[in-house]
Amino acid sequence: MSDDESRTPLSQLLAAMAKDGDLSRVSVPADWMQGRAIYGGLSVALCVQAAYDHLGDDLPPLRSVECSFIGPSGSDIAIRPTVLRRGKSTAFVAVDLLSDTDIAARAILCFGKARASRVDHVDLAAPQVAGPEACEASFFASAGRMAPNFTQHFDSRFVDGSMPVTNSESPEYLVWIRHKDSQIDPVIVGLAALADALPPASMASFSEPAPVSTMTWHFDVLSDAPQTEDGWWLSQSRAEYARDGYSSQAMAVWNRAGQPMVIGRQNVAIFH
Repeated sequence: MSDDESRTPLSQLLAAMAKDGDLSRVSVPADWMQGRAIYGGLSVALCVQAAYDHLGDDLPPLRSVECSFIGPSGSDIAIRPTVLRRGKSTAFVAVDLLSDTDIAARAILCFGKARASRVDHVDLAAPQVAGPEACEASFFASAGRMAPNFTQHFDSRFVDGSMPVTNSESPEYLVWIRHKDSQIDPVIVGLAALADALPPASMASFSEPAPVSTMTWHFDVLSDAPQTEDGWWLSQSRAEYARDGYSSQAMAVWNRAGQPMVIGRQNVAIFH
């Protein structure tokens, strides 16, 4: 069986989500797992998709996500979106991802219509780097056996920074990354999965492999309709603080045109 035949494309996984009353149910195959659990980016992507499935496409654009990863999630999950408030321009939706009867993740999604404003300020310049075609090294292939199962769904090109487990004093990654699946719709669901695909930047400071676990992830979506060329996004993760078994990192994603699409933060438990 070829590599392509052994993978379940994200678009196919999203299409397999079945509504069951106020829940969505789906079985996540092993190729989308991180060890024995679903990785955080996919958990958030499934939460966003469940909100669209249950609440309709008339939701305003997604503006912000706050997610707490509370416990491990097995392959068979249920997802329950609940409207907290719906106004003229905004909607707040809580989404619980359930594994058995336990809450594995809880996300708060903020949707909001664009409004007229005299304020127009952007200070998120993209790093000046070569395009993915000029970057030969695959980030995930270079990570070898340390790369979790789900990384097989992404193409990646290492741009700058350090690799995981290199005892680096500058724990940061800059990587071109895209889904191998080009059929994901809406784009924001795929972008939510992709924005968390890189390992925590603190792992670049590790001297040997050790477990990590994302505790919380907050990100803001900076475009009504994120788009990019040829599926490529420039993803950056930078560990700004690591002490007492926890690391705080900044994250950003730009499209091929250098426009900022996502900016966020994570708190990660590290066991090194």
